Amino acid sequence: MKKLAASLILATLFTAAHAEPKHPAWSRSSNVYEVNLRQYSKEGTLNAFSAGLPRLKAMGVDIIWLMPIHPIGQKNMKGTLGSYYAVKDYNAVNPEFGNLDDVRKLVKQAHALGMHVILDWVGNHTAWDHPWAEQHPDWYKKNDKGEIAAVSFKNGAGETEEWADVIGLDYGNKDLWPAMTAAMAFWVKDVGVDGFRADAASMVPTEFWNQARIQLDKIKPVFMLAEADAADLHDKAFDASYDWTLNGIMKKIGKGQAGAAELRAYVSSPAKTYPRDAYRLQFTSNHDINSWEGTDNELYGPARGAMAVLSYTLPGIPLIYNGQEAKLDKKLAFFEKDPIDWSNEELVGFYAGLNALKKQHPALSNGTAGGAAQLLDVGNEQLFAFKRQQGADHVRVIVNPTGQLQKYKLAGDEGQAYLKPWRWRIVVPTTPTPTPTP
Repeated sequence: MKKLAASLILATLFTAAHAEPKHPAWSRSSNVYEVNLRQYSKEGTLNAFSAGLPRLKAMGVDIIWLMPIHPIGQKNMKGTLGSYYAVKDYNAVNPEFGNLDDVRKLVKQAHALGMHVILDWVGNHTAWDHPWAEQHPDWYKKNDKGEIAAVSFKNGAGETEEWADVIGLDYGNKDLWPAMTAAMAFWVKDVGVDGFRADAASMVPTEFWNQARIQLDKIKPVFMLAEADAADLHDKAFDASYDWTLNGIMKKIGKGQAGAAELRAYVSSPAKTYPRDAYRLQFTSNHDINSWEGTDNELYGPARGAMAVLSYTLPGIPLIYNGQEAKLDKKLAFFEKDPIDWSNEELVGFYAGLNALKKQHPALSNGTAGGAAQLLDVGNEQLFAFKRQQGADHVRVIVNPTGQLQKYKLAGDEGQAYLKPWRWRIVVPTTPTPTPTP
């Protein structure tokens, strides 16, 4: 009995040590809305954005992701206004946007509306003129000459890339860890935010994020989104990570270089194995894609609506980038003022319908709360069809990722049906559920 008890204790400790993060209950059927404050309104302020929170609530938005709101470094600044990701002070607000009280009011208002707020956190690097560079030069990476230098790294193409406006933090020096963790805790405890989107998460040691999550959860349950796709980030620290694989397939579909076969392979033969309860962030756009790669129309053309439907119905947590609901048709300048044109809100109903669909159907919930994707045979390999089921609830989705009319046969239908180019059909237990046409 003693040996058995000891074994059970060890097993319990092992399980606890390797347990996935406990997702906040409010995140299970949630979506994310990314806010580029500078470009969101002509004012470009926290207060101007807060005034529009009821509109986002009506659209069904759950989690508001604010791009970095901290003061921007002046030394080696890019453009006229600089990059949000060149942080000069982790505990302050860029006066371009407002002040700390404005953030507190925004968070309080969002909470009153049943929404949550996460901050973009730049843990890998700071601006050149962050006080730490003078006070703690040993917290920074050095070049071959022993000097603090601009961040450089190998990109996906194997080429050396440099971010001239920022300098890299050295997490090999553990003295940095409590300072960075305390800065994050400040926003949760004193301002009330509900978590973070971690920029360049894989460029920071996973062990740092693991201990930070423990400390933050002691304040209140937080939600953590990693700009990364490493599976181990889900072990303890992060609720969600980027699904670049699916987004890459979507962009190929938009160019006519991929279709249903690639989507089926994505579902049946994933490139990486993630914990079953891991949330994968699904998106057709974000600040990087929009500013550096192209608009929805440029990337997806007539497939934009179908790709958005996939981002909401395949397993994962969906993202809307501000302006997508207004058919954002320009690449927003990154270092200058370039406000979104809100005169066309044609797709508000489309995204509101997708948000409602996700909330109404447990099969579409995030992680283990939702159902896995099961491929369906509809008698036409040009179409991508799948089913998700959780308990009695199930959702079937058929997407036509081609420019041609396609016929198919779905179980329960009388005879063959047709799906127009780039269209989709969503079927739930009672009746087919149309989503507004984009």
